[in-house]
Amino acid sequence: MREVAILEAFAELPDPRRSSGQRHTQALCLSLFTLAITAGNKGFLAIGDWLKAYKDELIALFQPPKNRLPSYSTIRRLLLHLDYQQYSACLARFFGIEPLPGETIATDGKVLRGSDQIEEDNRLSTPHPSIMLVSAYIVERGLILEPVEVDSKSNEIRALPELIKLLPSICIVTRCLKIWLKPSDYAHLV
Repeated sequence: MREVAILEAFAELPDPRRSSGQRHTQALCLSLFTLAITAGNKGFLAIGDWLKAYKDELIALFQPPKNRLPSYSTIRRLLLHLDYQQYSACLARFFGIEPLPGETIATDGKVLRGSDQIEEDNRLSTPHPSIMLVSAYIVERGLILEPVEVDSKSNEIRALPELIKLLPSICIVTRCLKIWLKPSDYAHLV
């Protein structure tokens, strides 16, 4: 495979998949996912359509083994077991995203659009809950910092203490956080 900068961004990320039967590297799958989302594709079916539409260009760019790209279902299965914090950290390093002193950081929780789609062309596909994340957002620059996955049996408020622990110490805790959290959850920031 050819050396493309975005591939290097995911090279050190631990692969949660079994090593047997892997046709595509995790770095290739995550690079294609990142590029597809950046191109405005929302949902795994849209990513699959994008992969088909730009197949020749993507093969020329990435030069994958056997000149084959992963399917959207391969990318979907990888994302189901991916550590989003590590993925986000790789992206933040790749793009050089760091909050600056004085910037406003907001938090918000969202369900990833299309994460609950069932593969209609694969009867062996197992149903799964939607992927829900809570993340910090640098308001002035419109950048998202490391998200935290929300347990499927919980809500975003329960995931906030874990997210706050990841925030740099330059952040200021606002009063609204004090409503939902215990002081021990944000004491390291004050």
